[in-house]
Amino acid sequence: MIALGLEGSANKLGVGLILHPKSGAGPAQILSNIRHTFVSPPGEGFLPKDTAKHHRSWVVRLVQQALKEAGVGVQDVDCICYTKGPGMGAPLQSVTLAARMLAQLWGKKLVGVNHCVGHIEMGRDITGAENPVVLYVSGGNTQVIAYASQRYRIFGEALDIAVGNCLDRFARTLRISNDPAPGYNIEQMAKKGRHLVDLPYTVKGMDCSFSGILASIDILADKLEQGAGTWMDGATGEVITKEDLCFSLQETVFAMLVEITERAMAHVGSSQVLIVGGVGCNERLQEMMGIMAGDRGGSVYATDERFCIDNGIMIAHAGLLAYRMGQHTNFSESTCTQRYRTDEVFVNWRD
Repeated sequence: MIALGLEGSANKLGVGLILHPKSGAGPAQILSNIRHTFVSPPGEGFLPKDTAKHHRSWVVRLVQQALKEAGVGVQDVDCICYTKGPGMGAPLQSVTLAARMLAQLWGKKLVGVNHCVGHIEMGRDITGAENPVVLYVSGGNTQVIAYASQRYRIFGEALDIAVGNCLDRFARTLRISNDPAPGYNIEQMAKKGRHLVDLPYTVKGMDCSFSGILASIDILADKLEQGAGTWMDGATGEVITKEDLCFSLQETVFAMLVEITERAMAHVGSSQVLIVGGVGCNERLQEMMGIMAGDRGGSVYATDERFCIDNGIMIAHAGLLAYRMGQHTNFSESTCTQRYRTDEVFVNWRD
């Protein structure tokens, strides 16, 4: 069975085709996985209307390219899967309309997919993680998740902005390029940082807060600008640079994430951690999580940018899992929503 997946919940438009064996046994086969990103100027975020225009301009070309790369025809596709939510309203609407158009044009069933569940199922399939605690970290979401009774249960999450949004917004403060991604450029600068600056550490039970950290480090960035690129930390006497601020921000927010993930592991008795979402590509986050898991006798699973960053193949994969179990979205109900909780999804393809 073959599914076409369309993802466009933020600034990345992804189209993918995946093949599942009809018997259900054996791994899925990725036929094509194509992505195009809307890149805004340095110091600016991506506006919903501009992002939606980008998706409308590129979606037909990407679908044609994906079919050609996969070597399949329209007649081979069993269902069309699209991101139902969560995400940015206008981009979601653009991709939903594209999916509805293709379904009518080709006479195919539609499957609306939860973006977060798409990340989880793709991560499980690629890494082979059996029943891990999931840390889902992206520009729009921060959640610690574990599976129980055919639901992905949320143990902890961000109370305000997502960790990826925190990193992206600090990149805007420093006017770092958004190409290929602001978080990636923050990571590269952080590798050159040497001095750890004291920042708020805000863990509340199993939840995190990142807005206060962002406000604090923005103040420090202003001091840098006033000091022609450096300033002296009065507490340590060290000369602080932009690279030090990037390093300090990463170390602080990632330590918070490691703490709540470890607490979830202890609660459910799991020895595995699966990191998914765009921020999951960060090598330092993977390293810190690996140290924690190693101390507990466990292991960390993560994927590279092909599957961590938003993509169409993860939507196709999760959608086809649901479709195989008899689920599909009636055309009259093929809408999208900015708010679609991970734990709302009935995961009937797992025991």
